[in-house]
Amino acid sequence: MAVASALSIRGAFASERDHMAWAGAELIRRMADGDADACGVFYDRYARLAYPLIVRMVRDPADAADVLQEVFWEAWQAAATYDPAGGSPEAWIVIRARTRAFDRLRAIRRRDEAFVAPVEEAVEGVLDRLPGAQREVIELAYFGGLTQTEIAERLEQPLGTVKTRMRLGLEHLREIMKTAP
Repeated sequence: MAVASALSIRGAFASERDHMAWAGAELIRRMADGDADACGVFYDRYARLAYPLIVRMVRDPADAADVLQEVFWEAWQAAATYDPAGGSPEAWIVIRARTRAFDRLRAIRRRDEAFVAPVEEAVEGVLDRLPGAQREVIELAYFGGLTQTEIAERLEQPLGTVKTRMRLGLEHLREIMKTAP
């Protein structure tokens, strides 16, 4: 009877926001106890909050979905460390989402720096070995995204000349690549 009375008094003075915070904190406590159903409810409630933030940061929906999964896996594993005095469940999950999104951005940047720069340098090195006219049409096609007709217009050259330069340039590249280590 005393417990029911205490709960009704708490309910009478608690705002809707306090109740939602308590409900979220209770879900986290249940997650810490290993309650997978609580984790599902927690995900359903807070994924709508975390996902738009993650998408805005990483810009790729597939990466954002991966990050969201990492955020909630981490929340499941770290539920026992949650301290309601440190912030609301909303703040707890948003901070985790923001941190994991930054981690993803750093990983993408490191990957791009590690792999793209050497590939670009290698490609430029190979292209440097082509005659200038052949290199120019290949660069405009593959790096500029232009069609052969657009290249002919830009260079003010006959379309047949551009096609010949492209064919000869690609043949030279094949030969260079055959002899490359």
